Amino acid sequence: MKMIRAIVRPDKTEEVVDSLASAGYVALTKMDVIGRGKQKGIQVDKIYYDELPKTMILLVAEDDATPQIVDLINESAFTGSFGDGKIFISPVDEAYTVRTRSSEL
Repeated sequence: MKMIRAIVRPDKTEEVVDSLASAGYVALTKMDVIGRGKQKGIQVDKIYYDELPKTMILLVAEDDATPQIVDLINESAFTGSFGDGKIFISPVDEAYTVRTRSSEL
């Protein structure tokens, strides 16, 4: 299994979540986060924004579903401008359901 962490523009969050849900990936977590990428913020006119609001979407999926999920996120979060986001993928060694106290893997 893989943990997929996608950091996207807040205005693209619902589009990403809707595209994932339409494909059957409904279980996820959303968090409002603040950060900056390689460009170290942005400048608009004379105002410099060092850190920008983003949304982090986290979900766990089977290994073979990961490429489809990455494609869905890339397509629905894309604007073509700096700050569109990043996707990070990590292995998941263990997962437990607290209510049932059982392993998911």
